[in-house]
Amino acid sequence: MTPSATARARVPVTVITGFLGAGKTTMLRHVLANAKGQRIAIVVNEFGTLGIDGDTLRACGVEGCRDEDIVELTNGCLCCTVADDFLPTMEALLDREAPPDHIVIETSGLALPKPLLKAFGWPTIRTRMTVDGVVTVVDGPAVAAGRFADDPDEVARQQAADPSLDHDNPLAEVYEDQLLSADLVVLNKTDLMTPAQADAVEASIRAEIPRVVKVVRATDGQVDPAILLGLDAAAEDDLEARPSHHDAEGGEHEHDDFESFVAPIPEQDSVEGFITRLKTLAGQHDILRMKGYATVRGKAMRLAVQGVGSRFRHQFDRALSPDAPRTGSLVVIGQKGMDQSAITAALAQA
Repeated sequence: MTPSATARARVPVTVITGFLGAGKTTMLRHVLANAKGQRIAIVVNEFGTLGIDGDTLRACGVEGCRDEDIVELTNGCLCCTVADDFLPTMEALLDREAPPDHIVIETSGLALPKPLLKAFGWPTIRTRMTVDGVVTVVDGPAVAAGRFADDPDEVARQQAADPSLDHDNPLAEVYEDQLLSADLVVLNKTDLMTPAQADAVEASIRAEIPRVVKVVRATDGQVDPAILLGLDAAAEDDLEARPSHHDAEGGEHEHDDFESFVAPIPEQDSVEGFITRLKTLAGQHDILRMKGYATVRGKAMRLAVQGVGSRFRHQFDRALSPDAPRTGSLVVIGQKGMDQSAITAALAQA
């Protein structure tokens, strides 16, 4: 068998990465809704202990989307738990009687893609699957607002005053590593940006990546799967072209700069009051991400909530069973040192 035929026989894997709240799960739902009969398995990894994203995908209502095709890994970041969690999961998918046609991995918003790409060199899976491509989803409005980067002029001034200062921004570092591993960048949420802002963010993305990478603009993650899947990048064989801030550290990566916790949510009196309180809380405590579910008095459906900074989206997404508890939960993610007690107390209000 020729090498090209062998490569085609391997199951293609697409890695979808992107910072917290960039829209990865929304884009995955669009992929599933437009799979056109292709058997796609989804591996979801999230920073935090509440499996919100897997639950969201299972609730997508897409015909042919089976629960067993959504696999959750919640024991930590994929880039840090490759041997313990990732490899057995991938081997189990390959060993199915009817293995998937394509596997899509949604990484944690705090994951570095490169250690995950290195895992595809593992002997038990190297000959059976290939990384079709790394798709990095970018939250356009967040980048336009400088959420993931320090003010370059201010950094230059501080460095000039004291070159010994360490100005590393952990948010920017994760964001940059995700861009540097990309084969395709999806500039998402362009409906929330002006054309000039979108142009500026796209220019900054192209300046960050030292090779030619296609940038696609999107709203609500609406990108044709034909664009996302079938890149044929064989990324596991192209690691040198994907530099990382952590290369010098041997690929080791800790999440010491970030923390997350799950807060219980009592039944809410109104949607508007709840969302207003979340926005205020996010601003007061500089929370990066909030996502989860709540119940609202008099409503028979649960309220799904997704927040990035002070921007929130919500919808009633699933009917509640009559005997279901009228409570909810939110995953709260921020930088180390959040006042968890104060945030939990505020969220305990109805």
